[in-house]
Amino acid sequence: MLVHHLYSGGKDSSLAAWMLTRLGYDVELVTVTFGLLDNWRFAKETAERLGFEHRVLKLPAEVLERAMEMAINDGHPNNAIQLIHERALEALASFPEVERVSDGTRRDDRVPFLDLPKARSLEDRFNVAYIRPLLGIGYKTIRELTERLFIVEIRESEELQKADYEAELRLLLRENGIDPLEIFPKRHHQSRVLGWKSL
Repeated sequence: MLVHHLYSGGKDSSLAAWMLTRLGYDVELVTVTFGLLDNWRFAKETAERLGFEHRVLKLPAEVLERAMEMAINDGHPNNAIQLIHERALEALASFPEVERVSDGTRRDDRVPFLDLPKARSLEDRFNVAYIRPLLGIGYKTIRELTERLFIVEIRESEELQKADYEAELRLLLRENGIDPLEIFPKRHHQSRVLGWKSL
């Protein structure tokens, strides 16, 4: 049974992928890009180090442009990131061969996060199963597990080489003359998994 799992190369999406394998699924990791950067390669490198198949899914530029408008109008990135995540799940679920989609959203996430009606809508509209292995797990447990399993790099968001939605959104803001730190938190740490720890 194959699951197509949205993947940034960070702790949450890596832990969720590992959990899916423990549940008996075959997992293909899928990293979203808009084609502005080749930052998807950071997720590909991590996927290879962890032993997963990986592919890249290109979303239309219009989605990123709409997300940028939302971030500017709101003065924060939450709705913009939510929009990108929903469109990424829909794009992935729309492929005829895709029967199961997954992500690394967890219990304590506010964004991105599909509430129950949106999760059911995704499944019904695309005839897929939507699997969230971290849904019942809190941050403390996730931290314990990822520290046990992975070599992790943690840095400020602006400094970390990463493959999440933020990187291209930040770039588009800069290209439009807006300092991303006017929209995103000034101090925010994110992670990238570099490989397995020796267990």
